[in-house]
Amino acid sequence: MRQLDLVVVVVYLVAIAVIGLRLAGRQKTAKDYFVGEGGMPWWTVSFSVVATETSVLTVISVPGGAYSGQGFGNVELALGYVIGRVVVATVLIPLYKRGGFVSAYQYLGNRFGLKLQGLASVTFVFTRLLAEGVRLFASAIPIKLLLDEFGVHAGYRVIIVVLTLITVVYTYLGGIKAVIWTDAIQMGLYLGGALLAIAVLSGHVGGDGFQRALDAGRLQLFDTDFSLAHVLTSPFALPTAIIGGAIFAMASHGSDQLIVQRVLATRSLRDGQKAMIASGVFVTLQFAAFSLVGALLWSYNQGKSFQQLGLSSSDNLYPNFILHGLPVVISGLLVAGILGAAMGSLSSALNSMSNSTVADIVHSFFRTAPSEEFLLRLARLMTLVWAVLMAVFACAFSSSTGNVYLTGLTIAGYTYGALLGAFLLGRIIRRANETDAIIAFLVTVGVMTYIVRDVKIDVGAAGATVPTALAAQWLVPIGVVITLLVGGVASLFHRAPEHTGLPAEDGGSGADHAAATAGR
Repeated sequence: MRQLDLVVVVVYLVAIAVIGLRLAGRQKTAKDYFVGEGGMPWWTVSFSVVATETSVLTVISVPGGAYSGQGFGNVELALGYVIGRVVVATVLIPLYKRGGFVSAYQYLGNRFGLKLQGLASVTFVFTRLLAEGVRLFASAIPIKLLLDEFGVHAGYRVIIVVLTLITVVYTYLGGIKAVIWTDAIQMGLYLGGALLAIAVLSGHVGGDGFQRALDAGRLQLFDTDFSLAHVLTSPFALPTAIIGGAIFAMASHGSDQLIVQRVLATRSLRDGQKAMIASGVFVTLQFAAFSLVGALLWSYNQGKSFQQLGLSSSDNLYPNFILHGLPVVISGLLVAGILGAAMGSLSSALNSMSNSTVADIVHSFFRTAPSEEFLLRLARLMTLVWAVLMAVFACAFSSSTGNVYLTGLTIAGYTYGALLGAFLLGRIIRRANETDAIIAFLVTVGVMTYIVRDVKIDVGAAGATVPTALAAQWLVPIGVVITLLVGGVASLFHRAPEHTGLPAEDGGSGADHAAATAGR
């Protein structure tokens, strides 16, 4: 009967590419390719934001974490993320929408100059190449396990190449419209799968199962251990989740082109703000659903350890239930949902990297605006280039060892603080110029590289002291502080510039700059 599940998966892969192309229509301009001429409904954009930040490992690791004792810690994290998104919607999105930008880094070009815009964009694309390459390979790990159950024995490289090829078809031809619509469908599929799993598990465990999970702490929301070492190293400590999580979200959703591009595709400033804030609400509900799956699985399995269940790790828990605890065809749909999570994050990364390359880097080499035909061809070419590079980088991990998921998480720590810090430097320290910003940016990346790689805090665990890295949420605040301090001090050694070029104060300047960039 596994053949029926395999048919469902194949049909899904073909259907999602066809649907994406049909809904996208035909692109005539680079701006249409990158931001859909600013005509996308806010709710689809909100779903796309959620799908973009949700990887395969999010789908499978949150239930495993809730099962093993994290409880609803990810929901606690999401509450901090909601606060950060509200700040982004209030402070940063108006800058982008009123400036008529197609890239977040055009604000930096308008405020400081093209050199900082190019530096921020280069930092973004290479950070994204590393992070998404790691994420793509990590996604192939559970997918391979699922395919093995179906009797399809494919290597990691084959899975990576097939996923990339299918995704690049609709991303290359359909642009951001195809990406957003398919993201919305894919989010509905994997979230619907979680709700279906909750319904099936609830029927098995009943009310007693909920009570057992509650008594065992599997439904615990807040981590109230306020010891300094715990707060600095645990992502689920309450101050870390709320304060650190809020600032982390400001960086990931306010200064990362991967997310900002989706918001720029909305019809108006108000729609962009609604999409951003609603995405935080949907992420919270998503984390709650996957956490509840893990808590109910704990009751369903009567609290057995992963070893007793014959599982090698917590990440195998949810896939194992999908394959052995759900009816045929339904399990195929949920496997398709896991594939959808991988394709959603990949398509978003490819389109945003192409966007930033064309809008922030390549355009600076032209004294006059190139034609729309040239920009559109270049945008599609760069989509292919980044797809090839990402697949090659992901395949390089096929023979490596180590926790690639943790590798992907730490990559953002190197640059997010510098990126968000550059935006805040432009808003807070009016006398700062481009040289100040570049110096602060480079110093921050250098200092954060040392902190991420070498700074450890001794944490007591099982009667021993274990050197533990800082929680990822604290890396962004540290980077922001460094950027503001270095940029602020540097700005004291020269006269204040007479004109900052802020689009909020000079809408014509920002709009003209964006128009030239997009080639309108």
